[in-house]
Amino acid sequence: MTYLSKTLILVAGLALAACTNPDRFEDQAGGGLSGGAGLAGSASDPTSPAYFQQAIGDRVLFAVDQSTLSPEAQATLDGQAQWLMSNTDFSAVIEGHADEQGTREYNLALGARRANAVQEYLVSRGVAGNRLRTVSYGKERPIEICSEESCYAKNRRAVTVLSLGAGS
Repeated sequence: MTYLSKTLILVAGLALAACTNPDRFEDQAGGGLSGGAGLAGSASDPTSPAYFQQAIGDRVLFAVDQSTLSPEAQATLDGQAQWLMSNTDFSAVIEGHADEQGTREYNLALGARRANAVQEYLVSRGVAGNRLRTVSYGKERPIEICSEESCYAKNRRAVTVLSLGAGS
């Protein structure tokens, strides 16, 4: 790359940076970040999917070859149910996952049982069934790839993925 092209890229980058709005973090009343519940859509906004994912938790973990909900999973799901009841514009897909051990068919069935266990629990806590659907990915979508228990444990999960629009 020549000196001229590097200079042009630098100048273009600086020009784009100068176009940003310096007041973009001010709320409508001009109070800045300190007032209110947080920026809409941010992790500090209790009605946002980011808040759901980070503050409440979008996933629960399972023991080996199990689809039974642990007390920790139930506590997370209680928070999910409460959030979903308060934010009725959202629906959810519950993804069931498994670790890499076992056959593809076995893990798809296990992932389905895990997703169904979560769905049934959320419905038992008052979430309308037409706002929830399930899918199993078995061992096809690991978040950790290694042949160690620490990785397996993270892959044995059900993840609640939000979408706007009830019953979608």
